[in-house]
Amino acid sequence: MLWFRLLALILLIFFITASFRKSLAQERVFTIGVVPQFTPVEIYERWGPLVKELENRTGLKFELKTYKSIPEFEKAFLKGEPDFVFMNPYHQVMAYKAQKYIPLVRDKTPLTGILVVRRDSPVKEVKDLDGKVIAFPAPNAFAASLYMRALLAENFKIRFIPEYVKTHDNVYRQVILGKAQAGGGVNNTFLRQPEEVKRELRILYETPSAAPHPFSVHPRVPKEVRDKVKKAILDMANEPSMKALLDRVQMPNPVPADYARDYKPLEKLNLEKYVVVE
Repeated sequence: MLWFRLLALILLIFFITASFRKSLAQERVFTIGVVPQFTPVEIYERWGPLVKELENRTGLKFELKTYKSIPEFEKAFLKGEPDFVFMNPYHQVMAYKAQKYIPLVRDKTPLTGILVVRRDSPVKEVKDLDGKVIAFPAPNAFAASLYMRALLAENFKIRFIPEYVKTHDNVYRQVILGKAQAGGGVNNTFLRQPEEVKRELRILYETPSAAPHPFSVHPRVPKEVRDKVKKAILDMANEPSMKALLDRVQMPNPVPADYARDYKPLEKLNLEKYVVVE
């Protein structure tokens, strides 16, 4: 019967197309961009094992992308270049507005910006930094710089000289060396510093907390691929042997992320006037 043959043909085309799409997804190499809080070498050391684990669990191929600076990283995700991206909370707002990047997972521990000084610094209060040099990783690093600069200017009413030194590691070292009287960082990167760095510094101020860095995906990536990656990361969270691997990428306890719940509230902070577009 004609209708039966037509139905069979439609089903055949559907299965061939689905099989073809699955084959393409398996052969395609998906890029993963990582915000350069650390040097490219350290990012490869931290993220390489996770990328390999994702490949083993999903059967997909990934390529880790590193960037020399946060502005270079921003240009990449604003153009929609990386398929997956680990970014700061306000970058997620920027990425959603520009490309509709979807947050998949994030760590459950809130992110807090910190302002550090040398342990022996005479600075006792934030107002003591009026007119001083303060180091930041980059203008748009969320809690370490963007949010911090807004709070210093609007809540504490101080003027300061910002120095952008590319990474969180550099911020902490600039302060220790006395090249800056204070520096902006975040709780996660500070806790991961060597003991010899931490004992030289004192936390002067902490920002209100926010949802931490999301691991997000560009909407062009097929849903079945997104779901595989998300499931793989969440499955790792239930395996004690994966704890150290996840901790290295600042997601020791990953949970599902949601833009409306976790990141849309950041739109109300009105940080646009502090964003620097290079």
